[in-house]
Amino acid sequence: MGGFFGAALKRNAIADVFFGTDYHSHLGTRRGGMAAYDPEIGLQREIHNISNSPFRTKFEHIFDEMKGNSAIGCISDWDPQPLLIRSSLGVYAISIIGLITNADKLIDQYLSAGGQFDAMTGGRINNTELVAAMINQKTTFEEGIRFAQEVIEGSANILILKQGGAIIAARDRLGRIPVVIGKNEDGYCASFESFAYQKLDFEDVKELGPGEIVELTCDGMTQLSPPGKEMRMCSFLWSYYGYPTSTYEGVNVEVMRYRNGAIMAENDKEQGLGQDIDYVGGVPDSGTPHAIGYANKSGKHFARAFIKYTPTWARSFTPTHQEERNRVAKMKQIPVHALIKDKNLLFVDDSIVRGTQLRETVEFLYDNGAKSVHIRSACPPIMYGCKYLNFSRSTNDMELIARRVIMELEGEEGFKHIQEYSDSKTERGQNLRKAICEKMHFASLEFQSIEGLIEAIGVEPCKLCTYCWNGKE
Repeated sequence: MGGFFGAALKRNAIADVFFGTDYHSHLGTRRGGMAAYDPEIGLQREIHNISNSPFRTKFEHIFDEMKGNSAIGCISDWDPQPLLIRSSLGVYAISIIGLITNADKLIDQYLSAGGQFDAMTGGRINNTELVAAMINQKTTFEEGIRFAQEVIEGSANILILKQGGAIIAARDRLGRIPVVIGKNEDGYCASFESFAYQKLDFEDVKELGPGEIVELTCDGMTQLSPPGKEMRMCSFLWSYYGYPTSTYEGVNVEVMRYRNGAIMAENDKEQGLGQDIDYVGGVPDSGTPHAIGYANKSGKHFARAFIKYTPTWARSFTPTHQEERNRVAKMKQIPVHALIKDKNLLFVDDSIVRGTQLRETVEFLYDNGAKSVHIRSACPPIMYGCKYLNFSRSTNDMELIARRVIMELEGEEGFKHIQEYSDSKTERGQNLRKAICEKMHFASLEFQSIEGLIEAIGVEPCKLCTYCWNGKE
């Protein structure tokens, strides 16, 4: 995934952008970068690998090496950025968040005549460089950004720092992820996460609409292009990768997760499930608030049957290899034996993608004496890898456990009945859950429904993207 933060102020902006960018560290683990503009120095840029060391540590020296009243920063899970670009539009720095699935087509269609790019490992092109090339096709930033948004398949939120210090912020054409604007007495900022600038004493100005483009200076905000009417905001923002303090489209992530868990508990009660549970817990961290909502509604005690040891262990998804990520995840889990031995446990996870780490967590609980372990997923079965945002490590749909089990049960014919497999009330849906339970050693399994998830979010269904669950764009 990734996140960005930029500020145009009447004073040095480096500290604000350093801390504002660091508050996006939950969104990416591979690259961090900052760029700044100073009238005497011009544009400056620095990028670091943050795979094994957090952004804050890698950039703590930045106060001595970079200065400027305007700056942008980014956390990236893929491409090194910001990039410095020299073009007919001038010299500028650019960062993007999103995913471009038609990169080869764009290069062939628009840039094949003598154009060239710095290739990355495997010959892949840096998506940020490609977006800049598309912007440079036009005579103004406004026209170039609109053009890029129109031809890109996938998504791209864009943050540009111009020579002279103005910042341009643009939200993806369908608003799949947010861009929010804040201000204080010193100027304006743009951010993925609103809490990032609220902690820096900025106040909310607005959340950009789909496709909206604005220019920020220390003195004000100018709208370059109005928002479109159509929105497809990612539902996973609330159920999985949004930070608990985040609010999108007026809906707080933590509050949504409480509602989501409560809806799952009500569904279980109607079906007579989960009545013999001793403790309800969440698979940390993002599963925990869903579990709190479940426990509050069901009347079952909430408990943390194991604790993550985080002082020295990195995030479990940071290492490159899956085997190493699984080992780190296992080493972090410290059991509370009094809450596990001879107990019937129900755990809520934010989602079940491949299921590898969840299976090992369940085995860990049984190894420590659990009588039974029931699992609830806070979202529906994931049937399709996301083609709009780069937040999943799945490279093809058959890495998804729901897809693999359907193939085992029915072969490719089963993929014609995805909706039935998602629905627990159908025979196919019950077979899916039973097969996953047998494969993963769950005592029982249930998924939140799409209808329940949308109810918990509270945003109009037509404004939400649910592609990964039902394939609907």
